[in-house]
Amino acid sequence: MPTALVVGAGFGGIAAALRLRARGYQVTVIDRASLLGGRAQVFRRGDFVFDAGPTVITAPFLIDELFALFGRDSRDYVELKPLDTWYRIRFPDGQQFNYGGSVDDTLAEIARFNPADCDGYLRLVETSRRIFEVGFSQLAHQPFHRFSEMLKQLPRLLALRSYRTVYGLVAAHIKHPALRQAFSLQPLLVGGNPFDTTSIYVLIHYLERKWGVHFAMGGTGALVAGLGRLMTEVGIDIRLNETVSEILIEQGDARGVRLENGQQLSADLVVVNGDPPYVYKHLIPAQHRRQWSDKRIERLRYSMGLFVLYFGTTRQYPDVAHHTIWLGQTYKKLLKNIFHRQVLSDDFSLYLHRPTATDPSMAPAGCDSFYVLSPVPNLQSGIDWETEGPRYQQRIVEALHNTILPGLKEHLVHDFTMTPVDFKNNYLSHWGTGFSIAPLFSQSAYFRFHNRADDIGRLYFVGAGTHPGAGVPGVLSSAKVLDSLIPPAHQWQNLSHAHNDRNHRVTAAG
Repeated sequence: MPTALVVGAGFGGIAAALRLRARGYQVTVIDRASLLGGRAQVFRRGDFVFDAGPTVITAPFLIDELFALFGRDSRDYVELKPLDTWYRIRFPDGQQFNYGGSVDDTLAEIARFNPADCDGYLRLVETSRRIFEVGFSQLAHQPFHRFSEMLKQLPRLLALRSYRTVYGLVAAHIKHPALRQAFSLQPLLVGGNPFDTTSIYVLIHYLERKWGVHFAMGGTGALVAGLGRLMTEVGIDIRLNETVSEILIEQGDARGVRLENGQQLSADLVVVNGDPPYVYKHLIPAQHRRQWSDKRIERLRYSMGLFVLYFGTTRQYPDVAHHTIWLGQTYKKLLKNIFHRQVLSDDFSLYLHRPTATDPSMAPAGCDSFYVLSPVPNLQSGIDWETEGPRYQQRIVEALHNTILPGLKEHLVHDFTMTPVDFKNNYLSHWGTGFSIAPLFSQSAYFRFHNRADDIGRLYFVGAGTHPGAGVPGVLSSAKVLDSLIPPAHQWQNLSHAHNDRNHRVTAAG
């Protein structure tokens, strides 16, 4: 039985391991954390439970597929509960916009701001649907490691005017300035500036509309635990608390890894669920990576960093929604400071997660569990987070105390933070980014890190930095791409590797 090593146990690594196991491979997963999940770790402070990373679950069919590969029903492992209000958006003047539910619900909310934008929203959703049918349904799970594949799809992408930005496309349909903000925020959930991100990501509107927004009861960690249980049941070997220091390459092929303790593990193929810029720079010797030199890696444009504050409260806030987007005084200027000027603004915007709005078990009785995420510059900025972190936390607490969480300062418990420095150290994210490279048109599809390595045979990549991109659906889809690149185990002995082909064309005899 051919063997596969999966480095990294985030959603991409978990999905890759399950898909390879279903195709007959003997699979081992290695991760440096003490729990599965990658950035979807779980923190516990007393009886408070905090999801460390992703909290928004869309396209749940991608999760269902992983269980169905083995004849299982995902509902036997985790409960995904649809939310009625997907996001509550709070504007600086105190007005609120509830996004979610039916189309009629959304139109009623739009009408409170500008009735003339109702028709524009319907056109926006239809535009999103057309982009979705190409960008997600047809291309998200297809490999783009050959330029010929990009050329084949380029007419369709250009026909959708994918070179436009998300904000530009939204503004073409929506006129009210507050609504333009509300409907252009989605790129921030995958690490992009709405004023720069390719309008392909407008497909998120239709994706949310098609399947809704869900929450895993018990938190995202409960979803990871359910997937971990499945991995164990189907015979995947899981090794935690072990860090890979090098990918071993023999005669141009990845043939295993070396761990920090010096131990070497061999395999027929290696899949990496890690940040590709970090992996290429630190785990692959320079002589094996002609395509991805250090110089080229540093020329890429990177996503923003994240400042995350976790805390509990000794009272409940029943008027606060499950997901709240708290907007600051500025929008375009703030994003310019984060992505272009790389400075920490006086202003900020926040994503507030209150899981106890749906699942009270994540906090003690009469209490709430929260995390608040703020986009900030990544470590290219040179910001000293040891100094600025406590100040930034104080400003966030003050802002929430004075607005949607009155009395917060008197009821706050178990507060702690993560900064871009933690993302660099804990997740080995180059420049401490929250989402690897930015989702620009010039860094999408063929121009993104390929799911099959360019210079090295039998080496594959999944995760936020690869095609199709960040976000839980994107990461799960990146693992689905492997189905087109790696043959079933019973065909592995027929795999031929052409060393003189820089694209490492792989064929499998039927």
